[in-house]
Amino acid sequence: MSESNDLLALDGWALILGASSGFGEQVALTLAKQGMNIAGVHLDRRAGLKHVEEIKTAIEGHGRKAVFFNANAADETKRQATCDELKELLGGGKVKVLLHSLAFGTLLPYWDDEGGPMITKKNMDMTLDVMAHSLLYWTQDLLSRDMLAEGGRIFAMTSAGSTTVWKGYGAVSAAKCALESHCRQLAVELAPKGITANAICAGVTDTPALRKIPGNEEMIESATKRNPFGRLTTPDDVADAIVALSTPAARWITGNTIYVDGGEIVGG
Repeated sequence: MSESNDLLALDGWALILGASSGFGEQVALTLAKQGMNIAGVHLDRRAGLKHVEEIKTAIEGHGRKAVFFNANAADETKRQATCDELKELLGGGKVKVLLHSLAFGTLLPYWDDEGGPMITKKNMDMTLDVMAHSLLYWTQDLLSRDMLAEGGRIFAMTSAGSTTVWKGYGAVSAAKCALESHCRQLAVELAPKGITANAICAGVTDTPALRKIPGNEEMIESATKRNPFGRLTTPDDVADAIVALSTPAARWITGNTIYVDGGEIVGG
């Protein structure tokens, strides 16, 4: 048995997919504060790059390395190139934490009696590819390059929308269901390597992604009333949970959808 301090130790590299805002940003900052170097993948136009530099500066302020790639994480060619470049930059180091926090998908309805825009095959395929299947492809690419550490952690951000119907959320809901399924499958197949995989289901959190969902104001109001703590979940709440689950002490927690919501799901 390791010493108790070792069971809480964090070091090495974390790879954050969707690192420039919301959950990805806060997890990157919190893991860096706890001792990890951060590689981030994000997709931002020029106006957003200033904030990315601020995130990198904050990470480096904790004495950690920060390497960010402005690329479409769901593009196969860009993914392969990023993994190759990251492998060279790590110089033999490995990724100990992989977080999938990509939030880009269609919010169109399945049907509209008024003849308005409706979801298409292209919309559905894109949403599932970005918000679910890309987790698998990044994991495969890291493993094939021997870049995912034995005893590593894989996390994917899901939501209560995987089991709840919200207006316009059908495609994203399908993606979240697939994402949770991928985590279960990876948990079983990667257990011999000591690698765990868990989906993290945050409570309603006021992030840029939430603000794009139709009816988000009602969601915020309802969640605040329903939560036993009387407030929304924050990115800090989620980041702290992921830090705890990234420690060696959490080695036996895998294949789960873990609710980080302050009891919101059971609050009535």
